[in-house]
Amino acid sequence: MIPIRESLRVARIGWVFWRHGLDGIVLAVSPIRAIRFLRFLSPFYWGNKPPRGTRIRLALEELGPLYVKFGQILSTRRDLLPDDIALELARLQDQVPPFPGDQAQAIVEKALGQSVGELFAEFDSQPLASASIAQVHAARMHDGRNVVVKVVRPGIQRTIQRDIDLLFTIAHLARKYSREARRLRPIEVVEEYDKTIHDELDLLREAANCAQMRRNFADGKIFYVPEIFWDLTRKNVMVQERVYGIPIDQIDQLVEAGVDMKTLGERGVEIFFTQVFRDNFFHADMHPGNIFVRSDGTYIGIDYGIMGTLTAGDQRYLAENLLAFFHRDYRKVAELHIESGWVPRDTRVEDFEAAIRTVSEPIWEKPISEISFGNFLLRLFQVARRFDMEIQPQLVLLQKTLLNIEGLGRMLYPQLDLWSTAKPFMERWMAQQVGARAFFRRIQEALPQFSEDLPEVPLLAHRMLRKAVDGELQLQWQSAQLEQIRSELRIGNRRTQTSLAGGVLVLAGVISAGLLDPEIGFNPLWLAGALGGFGLLLMAWSLGR
Repeated sequence: MIPIRESLRVARIGWVFWRHGLDGIVLAVSPIRAIRFLRFLSPFYWGNKPPRGTRIRLALEELGPLYVKFGQILSTRRDLLPDDIALELARLQDQVPPFPGDQAQAIVEKALGQSVGELFAEFDSQPLASASIAQVHAARMHDGRNVVVKVVRPGIQRTIQRDIDLLFTIAHLARKYSREARRLRPIEVVEEYDKTIHDELDLLREAANCAQMRRNFADGKIFYVPEIFWDLTRKNVMVQERVYGIPIDQIDQLVEAGVDMKTLGERGVEIFFTQVFRDNFFHADMHPGNIFVRSDGTYIGIDYGIMGTLTAGDQRYLAENLLAFFHRDYRKVAELHIESGWVPRDTRVEDFEAAIRTVSEPIWEKPISEISFGNFLLRLFQVARRFDMEIQPQLVLLQKTLLNIEGLGRMLYPQLDLWSTAKPFMERWMAQQVGARAFFRRIQEALPQFSEDLPEVPLLAHRMLRKAVDGELQLQWQSAQLEQIRSELRIGNRRTQTSLAGGVLVLAGVISAGLLDPEIGFNPLWLAGALGGFGLLLMAWSLGR
């Protein structure tokens, strides 16, 4: 039973969807499917309507900032959404009116235990930027350094939890009543949103991500990461070095500043692949609002609330897939997918190879301006569904980042050849991972542990040989499968023995019926029936166990 308050809010969502011409979504729920004819009475049904993706985007913007962020996260799930909807949701802008500056000041003072005047030489109560989770204020330290102060919105956790509970309610209803919604796995999507948005609420986590990225690009030559002031950072307040640059989507300003756009586009690709493969720690929210450029062409990144990582195995498989793809070795790509378990083991390599070739060949030898990764990913997911390929959740953020890189590349230098830019980097990385150089590097990394364990080796070897000479060496092998086999064998033996006993009793009953003389004083058929019946019961019991 849905509480009355949640029912009213679900009704409001339904009304907003209906008003934006999304009555098909509302009326697809089976309890109200019988009144679908009412859509023809709606004034929102008639007339020219924008595409469905645009209508969904406008509805989410009307519902509020947390639904906007949900739409942004949902736009990364190209495995779940049609391409037109995913591309439209990616256009959602997280524009939220700021909360009062005196409230921000009070939050800072409570979190840091001092007045703003003691903490900063200057604190601007007018925010620089405002988003759904937090807003940012400019400030100046007593030593003259300029900083920004990020403050989490007051009461946002309660609001977020209320909206997430409502989204879970809607997801359960959708899965229960809509066949199409079940395919989109609504509950899993809301769970992913729940985790992501709660991670963004913790500014200590974001500060730690920022500090790690700053270490990864310590020289700051192609990518600069601002410094965190840890003494002034708490879970709901973060103080960070203020950085200055041109927003990356302001192409005219970049050209006027003399930035080489070709070099800038190539550096963007290099930064992406460096984060993913060298560091295995990448910025997963690289939209234009989070990227600035200095006049010398150095990238500046902010907002490290959403980060991505890969396992060593996924990283290696992804690199090998990309290299094989760059060399147009589609059979290798198919074999790697089967080997990694991303597609079923019984998949025919030749069929999968042909499908990948069909999708991939059209995008070769073209500048990025003529390539749509959105369409490319859509066709890849169609191939995935055909071959029962499991979508890898750990690659979802990587797909989102790749699409952001595509958008940046289109803006900065449409003639950029992504493949020729990325291929040398991948070849260098693979050379470091395999071969003699990688072998000696791994030995060097393992040497401290090896040197610690080495003194114990002679003593352990002596003990093992002594036990072998004395006949005390025993091999112990245990596994769940082995124990299961043993158990099944014991049960089988008991069944065989019981069935044999029952068979003997049946045979005894038959013999007694044929040999005993009725003149002996009791009926031999009674004895035969008793023995045979008991024997049959034993046999039936053993077979039924």
